Amino acid sequence: MKKIMLLGSGELGRELVISLKRLGQYVVAVDNYDHAPAMQVADEKEVINMLHGNSLDAIVKKHQPAIIIPEVEAIRTERFYDYEAEGIHVVPSAKAANFTMNRKAIRDLAANELGLKTPKFSYANNLDTLTEKVHEIGFPCVTKPLMSSSGKGQTLVKGEEDIEKAWQNAITNSRGDSIELIIEGFVEFDMEVTLLTVTTLDGKVMFCPPIGHRQERGDYMESWQPALITDEQLKAAQNMAAKVTKELGGAGIWGVEFFMTKDDIYFSELSPRPHDTGMVTLAGTQNLNEFELHARAILGLPIHSIDLIKHGASAVILGSRSGTRPIATGLEDALSTPGSDVRLFGKPSTRLYRRMGVGLYSSNDESEQVIREKAELIASKVVISS
Repeated sequence: MKKIMLLGSGELGRELVISLKRLGQYVVAVDNYDHAPAMQVADEKEVINMLHGNSLDAIVKKHQPAIIIPEVEAIRTERFYDYEAEGIHVVPSAKAANFTMNRKAIRDLAANELGLKTPKFSYANNLDTLTEKVHEIGFPCVTKPLMSSSGKGQTLVKGEEDIEKAWQNAITNSRGDSIELIIEGFVEFDMEVTLLTVTTLDGKVMFCPPIGHRQERGDYMESWQPALITDEQLKAAQNMAAKVTKELGGAGIWGVEFFMTKDDIYFSELSPRPHDTGMVTLAGTQNLNEFELHARAILGLPIHSIDLIKHGASAVILGSRSGTRPIATGLEDALSTPGSDVRLFGKPSTRLYRRMGVGLYSSNDESEQVIREKAELIASKVVISS
């Protein structure tokens, strides 16, 4: 048994803790608010501001974990280099955590050092520079904070009137102390794809079947597996994912995102942990879901193969208003269809558009469109109230 410290205790962390506990591990769940989803299934919990380096140092010293797993961006990640030097295993590595928590670092690495094809991009740290760079890249374009998650602070800039709004949105929703934005040229893509990539302690790289997903407001709304892409597209995505994960180093699962167009494939983003779109694997689409794969890779346990078992889809269950102690109704109706499932995250409060759970559906003999429609129907039947 190893003591593991999870930094960030949301829904992804909750499922990871469950997988780690099933493998006999001891988990300390950390977040900036109490009763976070992963805390409810962990052995111990800590509530701190993870952007305060001294607070982070104090709980690491208190618990002396063998492994630290970052699950969110808002962490003083430069401390990880010191923890790693002390012999703590940072997942997947201190370098990976620092690079991928910052869109500037990972985009510069991917585009400028590794030569991966990406959308046109630039950076701005004030409104005047943002205006200049937006005009250089052209309308439409997309602006994002360098540090954020789940689409927070993202704006589609269609014209001059959107620029100041984009700046305010990004700064308001930025995590950490960064006040810089990335500006990306808009790609007319056919599909957004997540390629879950597993790297092991012995240097092996494995891939899950590709996952298609759809976003609204910069946040994922539904995902399905497998995404119907060509063999050439899949091979290109695998090559890019292998190249960037090898450069960053370490073991675990990575959510590598791509834009697929009719003629090309573009690297978009990278997360060094289970990915929200990968919650479709909770529908039993694979022999091991993304959280089980992450746990095994971290612990150095064998992963013999990653096999597609069924086709499936996930659809988010969203909050419709603010409140505490949320209650879910409609479960009986949602689960009435064979092949359906629901996962509620146990968040202690809700607000408009907050992700509170997912509806899941899987099948071996229905089309992608039907499977997606059934997952959305299942999610729509669950009502969150407070």
